[in-house]
Amino acid sequence: MPIHFEPQRWSRIRRTYQDWWERNTQRPVMKLMVPKAYAPARREPKAPLLSQGTCTLLEYTPEQLIDRLDYELEQQAYLGDGFPYLNFDCFGPGVLAAFCGAKLDNSSGGVWFFPQEIREIEDIHIRYDPDNLWARRVKDLYRAGNERWQGQVLMGMVDLGGVLDVIATFRESENLLMDLYDAPEEVLRLCEECHQAWMDAYRDLNSVLQPVNPGYSDWSGIYSEAPSYILQSDFTYMIGTPMFDTFALPWLRRAAQEIEHTIYHLDGAGEVKHLEHLLELPQLDAVQWVWGDGTPSGRHWVDLYEKIAGAGKGIYLLGADEKDFDTVMGRVPGCYYMNVWADTIDDAKRLCHKYGVEE
Repeated sequence: MPIHFEPQRWSRIRRTYQDWWERNTQRPVMKLMVPKAYAPARREPKAPLLSQGTCTLLEYTPEQLIDRLDYELEQQAYLGDGFPYLNFDCFGPGVLAAFCGAKLDNSSGGVWFFPQEIREIEDIHIRYDPDNLWARRVKDLYRAGNERWQGQVLMGMVDLGGVLDVIATFRESENLLMDLYDAPEEVLRLCEECHQAWMDAYRDLNSVLQPVNPGYSDWSGIYSEAPSYILQSDFTYMIGTPMFDTFALPWLRRAAQEIEHTIYHLDGAGEVKHLEHLLELPQLDAVQWVWGDGTPSGRHWVDLYEKIAGAGKGIYLLGADEKDFDTVMGRVPGCYYMNVWADTIDDAKRLCHKYGVEE
């Protein structure tokens, strides 16, 4: 059974999202998908669904895993600004660490990364290995997906992680926090090495994805016709803005300069203190605010969204429900993107009509 998406719709998707990146949209861009809209037309393949819990099952070929993913895509419906997409965060957040030699452990059901051994900071070096087991596995999956879908499914970039986040894997967070005081030059050296490894991995993986992949995306799921990525630095939750400016901001600036379209993943209240400095990055296109568990949802952060929109940045809007979307968009004029899973096709159509999105 084919995927329920007309290939000619890609031209509309490209125009819509390019307008969003350029902050020229008059309505929210809404990627609407319905996960179980159609009954399966074939038996479920025996291979497991690729996830953080199954990504280490190397006995299954890339072709088998892609066939299992295809089985899921065949059941989905795509409305509004939606399109067939696969999130490759299944190898865990910060998988660049594994590409550079860290241990990938999913024994808990989720992926975590650990150093092969704890070393002094001066003995740590971070370099991307294109022949690393996990890098090769990802590239083999990308090749199998390109062969299967011939550019009709957008495969996202893996979750490479942030520069300081990856360094923290090798040094461990507590040690790295002390290093910021005791060995700042060594930390800066590792930041430079990790940024280079990050870019090397990004380019190497894209050399496999392109030119067949119909565009660029990442774990955020947003589409771009040009190279793009959602940047992050979760480690900076634990440090003040002066240290953020020294150890994180320079490499975020460089990534935003080297990649055509970028979003920043602002993760939790501890990172809000850095927002004003992030908004000063001219090449940064947008911000995704994640308020975190146990804190009020999107509609309670209008002042923060006003700062983002006031700086001329786009907003990747998360919400617990429609009231979040309606409250924020009703009070803050801006350029919005929303990623929405609807329960039914009828509900997806209702959302299209409500927000002025073409079905």
